[in-house]
Amino acid sequence: MKWATRAGVHIDRAACAWLIRRFIDAQAQFVFVGDPAAVPPDATAFDMRGVDLSHHGDDCSFETILRRYDLTDPVLWRIAEIVHEADLDDQRYDAPEAPGFDVALRGLSMVCTDEQTLAVTGPLFDGLYEYVKRGLLLGREPA
Repeated sequence: MKWATRAGVHIDRAACAWLIRRFIDAQAQFVFVGDPAAVPPDATAFDMRGVDLSHHGDDCSFETILRRYDLTDPVLWRIAEIVHEADLDDQRYDAPEAPGFDVALRGLSMVCTDEQTLAVTGPLFDGLYEYVKRGLLLGREPA
């Protein structure tokens, strides 16, 4: 399936792409567009104004996708808090990791193409998922 988002990937779009590929569509292909009108007709758009899989209410796109696809994994919801704070910085969640993720993603977007950014951030989000999962299982930060 084809998925489309805005060009210039930052934290929410990178996290959404990882979420889509890892938990919704393992064969996902991503298209990056500068104008919402350029979304291919066979693509599902995300993190763009006016589309269903985007910011709604106080939620970032990552949170919206979790809700739309009924993903209830508590690890994903903890990652959603980090993504939310990195993207919106509205102090809704206690996510001290968020500023670091935001800086890392902004820096990557300065030196990488969107495709490269997704390739680099996929393993980063895989690692974050494992770290959060182990933390929840242990009830403390993993060593």
